[in-house]
Amino acid sequence: MKKYIVLVGIILLNITNIYAQNKVLDKVIAVVGDNIILKSEVDQQYAQYIVQGNTADESTKCMFLQNMLSQKLLTQQAVLDSITVDEEDIDGEINRRMRTMTSRAGGQDKLEEFLGRSLIQYKDEIRPEIQEQLVAQKMQAKITEKVEVTPLEVKRFFDAFPKDSLPEFGTEVEIGELVVYPELNKKEKEVPKDKLEALRLRIKGGDSFATLARLYSQDPGSAREGGELPFFDRQTMAKEFTSWAFKLKEGEISPVFETEFGFHFLEVIERRGEQVRARHILIIPEVPVEALERARVEIDSTYRKVKEGKLDFSTAASLFSDENETKYNGGMMLNAENVQSRTTFIPTDRLDPKVFLTIDTMKVGTYSTPAVFSDARGKMGYKFLYLKSKIPPHKASLEQDLPKIKDAAFEDKINKTVSLWFEKRRKSTYVKIDKDYSSCDILKEWITETPTAAK
Repeated sequence: MKKYIVLVGIILLNITNIYAQNKVLDKVIAVVGDNIILKSEVDQQYAQYIVQGNTADESTKCMFLQNMLSQKLLTQQAVLDSITVDEEDIDGEINRRMRTMTSRAGGQDKLEEFLGRSLIQYKDEIRPEIQEQLVAQKMQAKITEKVEVTPLEVKRFFDAFPKDSLPEFGTEVEIGELVVYPELNKKEKEVPKDKLEALRLRIKGGDSFATLARLYSQDPGSAREGGELPFFDRQTMAKEFTSWAFKLKEGEISPVFETEFGFHFLEVIERRGEQVRARHILIIPEVPVEALERARVEIDSTYRKVKEGKLDFSTAASLFSDENETKYNGGMMLNAENVQSRTTFIPTDRLDPKVFLTIDTMKVGTYSTPAVFSDARGKMGYKFLYLKSKIPPHKASLEQDLPKIKDAAFEDKINKTVSLWFEKRRKSTYVKIDKDYSSCDILKEWITETPTAAK
């Protein structure tokens, strides 16, 4: 661990050196219409690339410059189309990046020491670049917002592949799950509620919210930040959390309340229109044996009805499953790598190992025996699985792989639409690139011969 921190320290010190050098060596390395790109901007992105653990390679600066050229074209058009981004979105992206860098550096103090500046100063420095990136993303989304693929286009896309070059797909399965989590009774809930109430009273009495959150909160994402969460809107958080966050005034602390994640109380730090920044402390209640037994009895009853044909699996999952991500889909799991198409076909090599071990010996149309499990948050419950279908390894075909082929056709059309847009804009925009980047093959198509093209 010490070696890792030292390595990150060296990398971050290199970033600091780059900043120091830029004060002397900075220069314009590209012009795009009325906009310029500085050497320091490319160096900054390259430094972030290195600190993320990538291997040092000076040639990647060609890629960063190309991305920045594209970004400038997009933001120029965004001005004409009156496209902007909210300050809250910029804050959220900056805070996300700061959390990642702070984690890699081993804490805020170490990061600030390595950067040679406070995080507040660093945030101010990168804010214009983050804003430009978000505007460019929004502009590109507008360019492609009306892109769709018809069934005929999907077929033509598939038919264009040489038959001997069609991709091979491994075994895929459709799996359903029915989950029951223990429901605590009033007495069992008193333990976590009393613990949180004691912490809440300590804060009311003057103790530090941030310190107590770091010591006692069981939310791993926010505890190390003193319980602080980035700005969120009414759709982001659990409904009970949202209700209190938007009900309170700045500086007010909520009573203890319950969500699907456990018990909390929160303090509103700042409000900006329909955005709130808050901090909270979460306690996840321990599940007593008695509550787990009640869950077992409940799922066993449902399992018997499904297995005996008295209740079909889809209906049972919709009525009795406690897993919201699947219950509204008839209990069927979605391919996490292909959520947009909502396909239920999942490659077996992408399954959770425990799920794979369970379904590996099952026959299509059968159910696993209910068993106790822990989810990603450590919450215990019972579940059983349903193996709906299984497709053996095969070459791609429209009949078996339509969702995947449709996604590929859609992505291909998106890329062509964006490429065509850039091609047109490059031809009508003056672009000049410093001779130091003349060896970058990917930049040759960006250079326009005369500035009159910009008129």
